[in-house]
Amino acid sequence: ADLFDGIVMAEQRFHGEGYQEGLAEGSHAGIAEGRRYGALHGAKMGSEIGCYLGFALTWHCLLQKCTDEKNSKKIRALDSLIGMIQKFPYEDPTYDKLQEDLEKIRGKFKQVCSMLNIQSDFRIGNERSSLTF
Repeated sequence: ADLFDGIVMAEQRFHGEGYQEGLAEGSHAGIAEGRRYGALHGAKMGSEIGCYLGFALTWHCLLQKCTDEKNSKKIRALDSLIGMIQKFPYEDPTYDKLQEDLEKIRGKFKQVCSMLNIQSDFRIGNERSSLTF
């Protein structure tokens, strides 16, 4: 009976072993794919926010020379955008309001662009390269 048990139970044993091997391989591949995906999207987000910060700091410097009321509103909006970017939690990927805060920064950026009469997508003429996000 023991001889036949090995033969009869072989399918179930091989099924279980195959499942365990597949689970281990899938977990390893999933971790690697997740790491690549996270790095790619983290880099895109960092590039986007860096672009906003560079834009805001540059315009802030340009508008410092003019002190009329119209420019002071623009400077306050730029200060708000810069503050939002500086408070953004770059180092915490588990921050639960990451997407919400990013959308607020995007909205503030669009508001500032509107105040400055600049297209928020930075498209120049018919050039294919642009800084859209």
